Amino acid sequence: MMKKLLIVSAVAAALSANVFAQESNKENTKWVAGFVEYYSTDHGETGFPDYLDNGYGFGIEYGYKFTPEWAARIEASSLRIDSVRNPANRSHEDGSRVGFDAMYFMSDFYAFGGVKYTEIAEGDVMANIGLGKHWDTESAVKIITEVAAYKDFGGDSATHLGFKVGLSYAFGGSPAPMGPKDSDNDGVMDGQDKCQFTPAGTSVDATGCAIVVSSVAQDSDQDKDGVMDSRDNCANTPMEDKVDANGCSIFNEEEVSTNIRVLFGNNSSVISNPSDAQFQEFADFMKRFPATDTVIEGHASAPGDADYNMMLSKKRAQAVRTLLINDYGIKAERITAIGFGETQLLDTSNTAAANKVNRRITAKVTASKRVKAQK
Repeated sequence: MMKKLLIVSAVAAALSANVFAQESNKENTKWVAGFVEYYSTDHGETGFPDYLDNGYGFGIEYGYKFTPEWAARIEASSLRIDSVRNPANRSHEDGSRVGFDAMYFMSDFYAFGGVKYTEIAEGDVMANIGLGKHWDTESAVKIITEVAAYKDFGGDSATHLGFKVGLSYAFGGSPAPMGPKDSDNDGVMDGQDKCQFTPAGTSVDATGCAIVVSSVAQDSDQDKDGVMDSRDNCANTPMEDKVDANGCSIFNEEEVSTNIRVLFGNNSSVISNPSDAQFQEFADFMKRFPATDTVIEGHASAPGDADYNMMLSKKRAQAVRTLLINDYGIKAERITAIGFGETQLLDTSNTAAANKVNRRITAKVTASKRVKAQK
C-alpha cells in the first residue's frame, strides 16, 4: 500500500509542477487538484463475514469560488478497502466515490459539506462534512490537507472518516492590482525606505529612518537656521535651505515622468529591436526612481476583429513587460501589462500610415521627486 501511495503522490506532484510553469500573477477563482486519501471505515457497519477494514484511495477535484468566501467543488476518487471474507484470508474491495460540496473559506481554512455516492461492495448515498486548508506556497500551487466524516443516508449509525493530502493549482480571475507598498506604515514607500519595520508612531525622515534628536548643554543655533538646537531635529542644514519649525529642510514635490514607444508589424507581437537604446534608458529611469511603478499599454490598429485586436494588444504589452524584466533587470512586481485593443486610436483615418501609428506600446511612469525649497 505504501508503495502505491508514494507513486500516486509523485504523479500528483509532477502534474502540478507542469501547470505551475504557466502561472501568472492573478487573484484566482478556480482550482484543480489531485490527492491521496486514507479512508477509515466504521468497523461496525457490516460485520463478519463481510467486514470492511481501512484502506486508501486517490482522486481529483475541480472547484470554483463564487465570492472570496463561498465556493463549490466536484470530486471523483478511486478507493481500495481491505476486507475480511473469512478469518484466515484478507482481501480488498475496489470502490469509487463521486459527489459535490459547498465550501466556506476563512482565509485559507475552509469548512465544507455535501453529498457523495460511494460504492464499496454496494452503493450508498452519503452526506459528508469536514474541515480543510489550502497551504499557501506564494504561487498558484497550494498544498491541500483535509479531514471529512461520511454518514449513510440510510439512517444507520455507521460513520466513515477520510484524511486527504494533495496539491492544487489555482487559475482564472483578473490581474491583481500592484502598486507601491509601505510595509511598516511610516509614510515612506518600501522602495525608498532604508529602515524597514520602524516601530509604529516613530518619527522618520525622508528615507524612513527614525529621527534622532541630540541635546546640547547650552541652547544655541549652531547651523544658523533660526531654530534653537534644543528644538532642531535636523542639525547642520545648509544655509540656503528653508526649514520648518523643527529645523528640517522644506521639500516641494515635483512630478517626473517619461515614456517610450515600441512599434510592431501587422499581426505581430515580436519585438524586432530588443537591444534598442530606448529600453536601457527606460530601465535607467526606473532604477533612478525605485518607488515608481510602470504600466505597459498595448494598442492595436483598427482593421480586423475587435476581440482579436484586444488579444494582440495584450500580447504586445506582455512582450515588452517580459523584455524589461528578463533583459533589463526591472523587478516584475513594478510592471503591469494592459491591452487596450483599438479603443484608443491616435489616428482614426483608414490609412496605412494611421495603422502604423496606432500599432504601438506606451510605457507610462509617474514619479515624485523631492526638491529642497530655497530661501
